[in-house]
Amino acid sequence: MATTPTRLSRQARREQLLDTAGAIVRTRGADGLTLVTLAEEAGVSRPIAYDHFATRPGLLLALHRRLDERHRAGITRALRDAAPSAGAVARVISAAYFACAADMPELSAVSAALKGSPEMEAVQHELTEGYAELMATALLPYSGLAPQALRLRCVGLLGAAEAIAADLNRERATDGEAVTALTDLILGGLDARADR
Repeated sequence: MATTPTRLSRQARREQLLDTAGAIVRTRGADGLTLVTLAEEAGVSRPIAYDHFATRPGLLLALHRRLDERHRAGITRALRDAAPSAGAVARVISAAYFACAADMPELSAVSAALKGSPEMEAVQHELTEGYAELMATALLPYSGLAPQALRLRCVGLLGAAEAIAADLNRERATDGEAVTALTDLILGGLDARADR
């Protein structure tokens, strides 16, 4: 007996389309992702893809947000299991950051494809703020800095993490070297010294 395909809810269809978009970026790069290729690969009509994302930048932004949510969830899970010490928390943040970057290479590809987009600039600001708050909250018990000063250092550390990830992607550093470098930078940024 043949089964009739089940019609997906709007949210389930969106998830299916984003899964397919991620697979396209992994195999073909961000340049290979268009709403037309998405519709073809997902087995849906073009109007369905356009209805969900409207434009290619809209699709790329939705995919970027989804990947970022997964990245942040990975760091949050890792922090829950971290030993209660500055070194352990810094190492967990560093290891989780680079593990997520390695597990989701499409995140940097999508981010690069969106460079120069005004929408992406706003999203990037929002995401950086979220990461900085996550890091600052985890590190606050180990720092003598005021919360705002620690948050600002975390913003700078995220820039450093991105630069280290770029070196890692170019195979100019190993995973271990990247984790150690970011861990050391985090620990170095926790002190509130009067002589500075």
